[in-house]
Amino acid sequence: MVTGLFSHSACFAHDTGEGHPECPERLRAVLARLEAEEFLYLDRREAPRATAEQIARVHPGDFVDRVLRSIPTNGLRYVDGDTVVSPGSGEAALRAAGAVCAAVDAVMQGDLRNAFCAVRPPGHHAEPDQAMGFCLFNNIAIGAQHARAQWGLRRVAVIDFDVHHGNGTQAAFAADADLFYASTHQYPLYPGTGAAHEKGVAGNIVNVPLRAFAGSADFRNAVEKVLLPKLEGFAPELVLISAGFDAHMSDPLAQMQLLDQDYYWITEQLLKVAAKTASGRVVSALEGGYDLNALASASAAHVRALMVA
Repeated sequence: MVTGLFSHSACFAHDTGEGHPECPERLRAVLARLEAEEFLYLDRREAPRATAEQIARVHPGDFVDRVLRSIPTNGLRYVDGDTVVSPGSGEAALRAAGAVCAAVDAVMQGDLRNAFCAVRPPGHHAEPDQAMGFCLFNNIAIGAQHARAQWGLRRVAVIDFDVHHGNGTQAAFAADADLFYASTHQYPLYPGTGAAHEKGVAGNIVNVPLRAFAGSADFRNAVEKVLLPKLEGFAPELVLISAGFDAHMSDPLAQMQLLDQDYYWITEQLLKVAAKTASGRVVSALEGGYDLNALASASAAHVRALMVA
């Protein structure tokens, strides 16, 4: 079995306007780096659209309708102060969520060892009833609920190493003891959530806030001492990763100091847990990362680790 790469050209048509950090060039940079010879054996697949049923497991139907109705026929429209939609945004959002569901299917049926979804818009800030933080639908949460509904899993975990806390995923998981969400993130920082005391209904939320300018040693210590033991204790049947690369030292939107090697390392650690409890099943989805060179190199490190699992 090999590592899958799910993407779709529709994700380039989500136009956020000149100067917006969450731009199509982000995805182009990632995919261009994954064209290198070392990634020759990635199984490259086109992301399908998510169905209304898949999305509705996380987002109420009226919210989904409201988001899709907000898509303009021309020009740009602001959903909130940070989140922009254009005529191509609805299709992109459906493909982004659909990529994660399709990757879950391929991994669960043993067709792929693991998978990375190179998609946009990102998803982890999208709350069940609110689009925000560059995010329309919560791709990774939709994938988690799809895994339960389609494959009968009970315990699904999401690990989020984006520099910003995934308030949307936490909101979707906090009341369900069989869903686990753990996040390392700079704190305080947008969106203002993610304090260590936010623990969910049964300790199923694990927030590991890190200070501005925290580097590799701080990050690895937090993962080893807090995140990994909690994840192993939860014993997930599937591990999903919100793979944001904006804690990189070159990223302009935050002040953490991670390196490419840190993304390889944490991916390796999560794969080890998945091998123990989830038959190695891992699906990852792109979240943040706004320096194009750092995003490309860090995402390549992440995929490299997936491929050697």
